Amino acid sequence: MADAVIPAAVLRNLSDKLYEKRKNAALEIEGIVKSLAAAGDHEKISAVINLLTTEFICSPQAHHRKGGLIGLAAATVGLTTEAAQHLEQIVKPVLGAFGDQDSRVRYYACEALYNIAKVVRGDFIIFFNKIFDALCKLSADSDANVQSAAHLLDRLVKDIVTASDQFSIEEFIPLLRERMNVLNPYVRQFLVGWITVLDSVPEIDMLGFLPDFLDGLFNMLSDSSHEIRQQADSALSEFLQEIKNSPSVDYGRMAEILVQRAASPDEFTRLTAITWINEFVKLGGDQLVPYYADILGAILPCISDKEEKIRVVARETNEELRAIRADPTAGFDVRAILFIAKRQLSTEWEATRIEALHWISTLLNRHRSEVLSFLNKIFDTLLEALSDPSDEVVLLVLEVHACIAKDLQHFHQLLVFLVHNFRINHSLLEKRGTLIIRRLCVLLDAERVYRELSTILEGEADLDFASIMVQALNLILLTSSELAELRYLLKQSLVNSAGKDLFVSLYASWCHSPEAIISLCLLAQTYQHASTVIQSLVEEDINVRFLLQLDKLIRLLETPIFAYLRLQLLEPGRYTWLLKALNGLLMLLPQQSAAFKILRTRLKTVPSYSFSDDQVERTFSGNTYSQILHHIPSGSQISEDGDVNQDVGTSDSHNGINFTTRLHQFEQKQKQHRVLAKAQAKSRKISTSSSKDVQRLEESQHQPPLDNSGALSRSSRKGPGQLQL
Repeated sequence: MADAVIPAAVLRNLSDKLYEKRKNAALEIEGIVKSLAAAGDHEKISAVINLLTTEFICSPQAHHRKGGLIGLAAATVGLTTEAAQHLEQIVKPVLGAFGDQDSRVRYYACEALYNIAKVVRGDFIIFFNKIFDALCKLSADSDANVQSAAHLLDRLVKDIVTASDQFSIEEFIPLLRERMNVLNPYVRQFLVGWITVLDSVPEIDMLGFLPDFLDGLFNMLSDSSHEIRQQADSALSEFLQEIKNSPSVDYGRMAEILVQRAASPDEFTRLTAITWINEFVKLGGDQLVPYYADILGAILPCISDKEEKIRVVARETNEELRAIRADPTAGFDVRAILFIAKRQLSTEWEATRIEALHWISTLLNRHRSEVLSFLNKIFDTLLEALSDPSDEVVLLVLEVHACIAKDLQHFHQLLVFLVHNFRINHSLLEKRGTLIIRRLCVLLDAERVYRELSTILEGEADLDFASIMVQALNLILLTSSELAELRYLLKQSLVNSAGKDLFVSLYASWCHSPEAIISLCLLAQTYQHASTVIQSLVEEDINVRFLLQLDKLIRLLETPIFAYLRLQLLEPGRYTWLLKALNGLLMLLPQQSAAFKILRTRLKTVPSYSFSDDQVERTFSGNTYSQILHHIPSGSQISEDGDVNQDVGTSDSHNGINFTTRLHQFEQKQKQHRVLAKAQAKSRKISTSSSKDVQRLEESQHQPPLDNSGALSRSSRKGPGQLQL
């Protein structure tokens, strides 16, 4: 039927290799179809279209396929307003030609569809998804002419879509989402162009579907092409502005995408993501509450970003987020945020660790009970943070610990764990011990801390560690400004019940160290007991470690802390036990040591005019305590310096302090230390002996041979140049 309608010459020219002949043939077909449309003979029109498809577009000959495409476009032009009912039959073969191997055929397919679209306009929308898919592929075509033709067709399709009220955004979005992660730069440019155009149409709500393609846009921010990065950034900026002005936005789904993109290796992507998160925190309200933990997990690493712009925005966002007071009943997940902060404590970046600690502190202040319910999960990490190389981090960790330790149970637990950490990590005690103890004393009350530590150390099984720990605590007590009130209280031990109780409490653990006990007695002005302790020391107690600690004490006696003690030396007649104690220390020091010279120089400055002849004799004669007391006039008694002529009962007790019991306590503890030292020495000796035995055995295996008498043979005894005796 179609062959009868279209002359053979026209069909022959339609497949000619010359474009002009094909064009003229197409014009002939346009006229024929127009006549048929006017006559209403759609059956013949359908036959013509079918002929062009089967005999030309499906032909293995490229010129036939080109002619068939031109013929279909011409038929559509001839149909004009009648084209809609034949559109399915016309468009389908043209779309198929977009995948032709011959680039010229693909070019003619673009040209044909362009002409078809110009004719049918709005009716074209029903094929939009298929056309969009074809254009997406052609935008990355290897042939520049095909790309150029596809761009022209693309612009026309955009014009048609923006003017149409039949376009379905719901059907288009899945198609767009599938292609957003394509890496080809031409396809990316094509997609961003469509997103921008559709977003400009007021009737199309692209913002509502933004979560579907937001990740793809962020992915384009790291494209190697500056133009694509710029287009993607421009589109994102426009959407962000729309979000600010929109009353209804799906923040949740987009927040998940932004959190992932905030960790991108690309700097520009991170900056854009953190900027969006910043705006979301300000605008999101209750919608974002369930996502706070994820957002915090994205913000904290960015606080330490190498790029200053990112750090600034991240810090601002962090402050905004922390200022929001969300309630767990509204979906605020305390546990999730707490664990995010815990994880960030292990990061290598100091600024991030600091902010993580601020978050833990904030959670403790606002949701204390919830945080404490998860304490076992984070406590070890908080203890490990005490070894942090940053002093600022350590101080913040201590503030968190102090906040936790407001409860008596947690206070005891903190100090027990702290002592345990010091025991297994001596470097922590050496490097951070002073800082940790001083700060805890400020945050948790110095007396309370020292009493609790003393109780723990009193029963410490590791005697060597207990001695080291007590020496450290003693040095902090004597030197730290934060413990000035504690020192003042101890000075009142003989006249004040609170001072007495503190003295007795510390004494129990200070017994682990002779020099610590002597320091404590000098600080508490229990000089007679100090002298008694000094004279109770035996040979095993006076070792190198003791002398080193004693050296520190002598130097401390010259500091402002002990100014009161030096001033008391102006009244040697009143403070005879102080003089005896200091002279006792002098006798223990090696004469060539610097400490000996310092103390001897100090004692030489003691004025003699305050002594009576009897007191001088008693003070320096080396008499026993009973002999000294015997020379004190009847009715007078000295239990401690400064108490002459004061009735205090017996010299063994003063202000409720039983010094005889205390001395026994000290001697028993030192006995335990001596037993341990002997055991350790014996173990070392056995180990050394075993090593020597092994060495002798090895040497015997290399001895020269013996003669029958058991003596070395002549040849082996006489070496070169040696005389034979």
